[in-house]
Amino acid sequence: MPAPDTEPASPPPARAATPILACPDGATIAYRAVAGAAPGVVFLAGFRSDMTGTKALFLEDYCRRRGHAYVRFDYFGHGASSGDFAAGTIGRWTDDAVAVIDSLTAGPQILVGSSMGGWIMLLAALARPARIHALIGIAAAPDFTEDLLWPRLDAAQRQELSQTGRVVLASQYDPAGYLYTAALIEDGRRHLVLRAPIPVMRPVRLLHGMGDASVPWQRSLAIAERLAGGDVTVTLVKDGDHRLSRDRDLALLAQTLDALIGASCAESEIRRMSG
Repeated sequence: MPAPDTEPASPPPARAATPILACPDGATIAYRAVAGAAPGVVFLAGFRSDMTGTKALFLEDYCRRRGHAYVRFDYFGHGASSGDFAAGTIGRWTDDAVAVIDSLTAGPQILVGSSMGGWIMLLAALARPARIHALIGIAAAPDFTEDLLWPRLDAAQRQELSQTGRVVLASQYDPAGYLYTAALIEDGRRHLVLRAPIPVMRPVRLLHGMGDASVPWQRSLAIAERLAGGDVTVTLVKDGDHRLSRDRDLALLAQTLDALIGASCAESEIRRMSG
């Protein structure tokens, strides 16, 4: 069962207050944005992770150095955003991602989804297909509430979940354990994507460590099988863990982005010359 993409948060830099995006219901989404060229990059973090994790900051540096737009943000109930984490669901966090794409980006975007963020990435791409240039999943964990969490619960834990609406499970990432709610699982069932073909036709790159103890690497193969588009590549890192945040893992991520951005620039030049 994943503790998707949980990384030690880096201390926030000493600078101006974090900007926020106001939601219609009064909630606020904290974010950081870098202006630059298209395609832009949007990072979608994992369950209980936030925008100060290793990969989020690496991508910001990558985009700054290459002159591309970039946005990282915290979901409802995560990091510097408002809300009670226990009230969060896959649908709510997908709405956050779509709001960020709609309000804080322009032109085509490359969505980079880590662990649970890989599920949000697919849902956001389905919601805004015209805005997507490509997708990169890092240990992507679509449907994890149903396929990885639910089977992990024994009879007593399922009874506790039914009676109290919540259960705390042991986690290698937090000595206090991880809280999961009935609402999270029930809402997850309304957003499952691996039960049918996924009508995403953009390039998709899936990176996964074969030593991942949270999300089996076979999940990336399942995603590739379900994607309707033909431009799909799965890259397995034999000694990689769930986070894929080592220097060589980040270099692989940069190479993957380089190829996608290079292809985009080539397409733009062809359109310019033919126009």
